[in-house]
Amino acid sequence: MSSKVVLKTKGKSTKGSKPSDDKSTSKILKEWSTWTMKKAKVITHYGFIPLVIFIGMNSEPKPSISQLLSPI
Repeated sequence: MSSKVVLKTKGKSTKGSKPSDDKSTSKILKEWSTWTMKKAKVITHYGFIPLVIFIGMNSEPKPSISQLLSPI
């Protein structure tokens, strides 16, 4: 005599798929993309001006730092 255990799941599910895996994968992807965009925003915010100064210092003719920072 064998007993069969039936688990009830909420929501629609197709035969042979695991809806919890789909939800967790999409949730992980959303969290990863949100984390990446937040980090990219901070890097861009604090790194843009130093990058411009660095590129300006490595150009020809070599300007002094005061020439790079002055508006004239």
